[in-house]
Amino acid sequence: MQKKMRMLNLTKEIAAWVISLIIIIPFMMVLLNSVKSVTESATMSLNLPSVFHWDNYLEVLKGGKVFKAFQNSLLISGVTAIITLVVSAMAAFVLSRNRKRSNMLIYSIFLLGLVAPMNYVSTMKVMQMLHIINTYTGATLLYSALFIPFTVFLYYGFVGGIPKELDESAVIDGCGSTRLFFQIIFPLLKPVTVTAIIINFLNSWNDFVIPLYFLNSSAKWGMIMTMYNYFSTYISSWNLVSAAMVLNLLPIVTVYIIGQKYIVSGMTAGAVKG
Repeated sequence: MQKKMRMLNLTKEIAAWVISLIIIIPFMMVLLNSVKSVTESATMSLNLPSVFHWDNYLEVLKGGKVFKAFQNSLLISGVTAIITLVVSAMAAFVLSRNRKRSNMLIYSIFLLGLVAPMNYVSTMKVMQMLHIINTYTGATLLYSALFIPFTVFLYYGFVGGIPKELDESAVIDGCGSTRLFFQIIFPLLKPVTVTAIIINFLNSWNDFVIPLYFLNSSAKWGMIMTMYNYFSTYISSWNLVSAAMVLNLLPIVTVYIIGQKYIVSGMTAGAVKG
């Protein structure tokens, strides 16, 4: 029995190392090629560069397009995460605390948003009628509408695990509904809140389809569309393309490292409570 357990643990460890290498090797390849010359980067190898060309990053940053794209991505992703967070948390609190038939129907509609595909033609028409196409407002609202169903699903299970006695005690002490939610309930939702912020922020930052169809002006493109355009322009200069990729990855990796400990706890807590 112990021998089988050791073999099982060894197999799991080997599998973990293999998966880690599958992720790490491409990242290291991009990182190394970002500081190579044009000829060295053309081989796309893991060899160290003969001379470290840090000026590749300066070349990418030249012109200001990357800074503008970074600001656009930060604006759209940040506002999307905040709107999605507030709306979803409040909706999940009401739906979870008042499980009437009508509320259960509304919750089922939210769940339908997890699997139902978006109709781009009708969405385009609606945004044109509202005059929010090719605007930051339109992109932010569209992302929020796409992410709210999943975020409500996360919050719904977590809120269900908070005792209702807290609500009753707060109401007896004269606490209103708004104060009850933001001062009593919302602070208890920290794990799932951080999880929702990270997931929605990264999904918005990495998205390619919404800017492609709904942001026609290149001045409003985020990092992903700018990197795509940069790749098509400098396809023969893999050192510059790799440097651009690294610059795009830095904010994503930073956000993930800061909140990684909350992701698993928030996902699992929301899955088993309710």
